[in-house]
Order: sequence, then structure tokens, then C-alpha cells
Amino acid sequence: MTAFLFSHEATLRLLVFMTIFMLCSWAEAIRPRRPKMQPRLQRWFTNLTMLALATLLVRALAALAPLIGAMAAADFAAQKGWGLFNQTGWPIWLEVMFAVIVLDLAIWAQHLATHHIPLLWRLHRVHHCDRDLDASSALRFHPLEIALSALLKVMVVTALGASIEAVLLFEVVLNASAMFNHANMRLPQWLDGLLRLVVVTPDMHRVHHSIHRAEHDRNFGFCLSLWDRLFGTYKPQPDAGQLGMTIGLEEWQDDRPSRLGWAIRLPFRRD
Repeated sequence: MTAFLFSHEATLRLLVFMTIFMLCSWAEAIRPRRPKMQPRLQRWFTNLTMLALATLLVRALAALAPLIGAMAAADFAAQKGWGLFNQTGWPIWLEVMFAVIVLDLAIWAQHLATHHIPLLWRLHRVHHCDRDLDASSALRFHPLEIALSALLKVMVVTALGASIEAVLLFEVVLNASAMFNHANMRLPQWLDGLLRLVVVTPDMHRVHHSIHRAEHDRNFGFCLSLWDRLFGTYKPQPDAGQLGMTIGLEEWQDDRPSRLGWAIRLPFRRD
């Protein structure tokens, strides 16, 4: 089973990605939360192309340095007996659950760092300057930021000695939850309130994309809502309300964020 997952990782992740993306897009179409500010096709082209470029970069780095991928790191750690789980006799279900939780915390901490370390913010603001929020926004990260995130995951996976099954599950959950909580879908208030006790919902994450710094420095979670509550960065709603809030960054409230070339060059601009 492990060998099958390792050799078919890309196919499995692509199938899950396409399924979740289509479901979220369908939900956005029938129950949109907010009206669109920019042309959808142009934004989708930019956001999907950035995902493709990031994927190519990570795959190229993995070809040059095979352990750059989290799955490869998990396999290597198992062979060498490195990491916490390779020194314990925990049942596999407990290892997988613990690994997914710790990896989610690591991504939360990385996200927090991208807002407070100027060099990382230059990369991360490519994600934040999008003036609309939908499932495609979950794919809109600068390729260099994705490469740095891949390195972080490799370090955490190696330290944990996480299994291939745990890493694949985490990658699938991370991608699916990111598309879900970026989606422009309107959930019933009671369902949103129930879900956000455990996971990050679209209304919860939308606060993080507010034009106001005091709001976009809140709600850093991608999957579990626990971390923002635990570390005091949780904000339930934007001050202007979900329909009254402005999404994006104040300095770029025009059509530039939807352009691919502009978005790729953004981290290298002289402010």
C-alpha cells in the first residue's frame, strides 16, 4: 500500500484537487457570498497558472535534490529510522492523526511568519492582493513561497518520522481545506458556526483577506480553527461585515492583481 501511494501520489492528489475545486466552484455559482470585483476567467487563468509554475518549480527542485519533497522525506526517514515515530511503537492511526495535527500547526506558524517577516511578506502579498476570493485563490501563491513551504514540510516530516500515508493525507486535507475556506460560498449561519468549532470556514478565513491590516493579521489557519483561538489571533467577523468589507491590499485596488506577469513580479517591486 505504501509503495502504491508513493508511486501514484501525483495522480491521487490531482484527482482530489479536481473534485474539490469543481465542488467548491459549483457551490460558489449557486450560493455566492459576495459579488465579483474582477473578471473570473482572467483571475482563474492567473491563479491556476501560478499553481502550475509552483508545481513545476517544486518538481524541478525535487529532481535536483530528491529529498525536497515531503513524500520522499518520509520514505527516507523511514529507511534511516529517523524521527519521533520511527523510535516509538505507536499504532499507525495515532501516528497519522498526530502528524496531521503537527503539520497543520507548522503551516499555521509559517503563515504567521509570512505576515511579520518583511522578506516573506513580499512573497505572501501576491496571495493577498487578489481582490476577489474564491476557490482559485487557494492556488494563488508565488512559486518561491511554495518552494519555501515545501522545505518547511520536509523538515517537520523528517523530525516526526511521519509515514508516507500521513504526509499524503495531510497534503490532501491541506489542499482541500484551503479551497473550501477560500471559496465564495454562502453557508447557513448555523452550519458555519458549527463547522468553525473545528475547521476554518469561508466566512472565518475571509476576515484574513480584509484590506485592513488589523484584520488580515488574524485567522491564519488553513484547516483547524484551534490554533487561532489558542494563540489569540481569532476574529469571528470583519468590522464592516462580510458584504461590506473590502478584499485585497489597499495599494492595489485596481485590475493589476489579476494579471499574471504583474503578480509574478510583485515580490521584486521597489516599494
